[in-house]
Amino acid sequence: MNQVIAIVGMAGSGKSVASNYFKEKGYERIHFGSVVINKLREENMEVNPQNEKIIRERLRQEHGMGVIAKLLLPAIKEKLKDKNVVLDSLYSWEELLILQQEYPHNLCIIGILADKEKRYERMQKRKIRPFTPKEAKERDISEIENLTKGGVIAFADYYIYNSGNLDDYYQRLDEIIKAINKEGGK
Repeated sequence: MNQVIAIVGMAGSGKSVASNYFKEKGYERIHFGSVVINKLREENMEVNPQNEKIIRERLRQEHGMGVIAKLLLPAIKEKLKDKNVVLDSLYSWEELLILQQEYPHNLCIIGILADKEKRYERMQKRKIRPFTPKEAKERDISEIENLTKGGVIAFADYYIYNSGNLDDYYQRLDEIIKAINKEGGK
């Protein structure tokens, strides 16, 4: 049975690095944030933190907190036919519930944690979608208050503390991949 791995964590924790690592290992990658980015482009809006927040919150207000998972389910199901799937940036508790209902035996959640100062430093150095420390703090608060992200992080099956170096991070990812393959899902 192919696996669905959901990567969770606050902005700048290293979710995309982890999901790209899984991709290198042969997993199909689906980025939850792509729904918001695609909607911005569809509406001819500039891709920036303020507009992302507007679209993210509007989609959830109009269609419920699980809207991103609902919109991505067809793509997940299609890719899961042939390969394991890694989901980059699961955001809300409701999204998690939808995924648990669809994949009760082959869903695994990996929580990525990093010191706030380290995350903000990383976000400021990004080439794509950089954030100032002020924007990063606002994003954190918005995700905690409006997206119920804390519960998803707290409910992870595995954790990685990612304030160190990349070699240690990749080593921990390899340990988790090995454990997931051994267990065959949850």
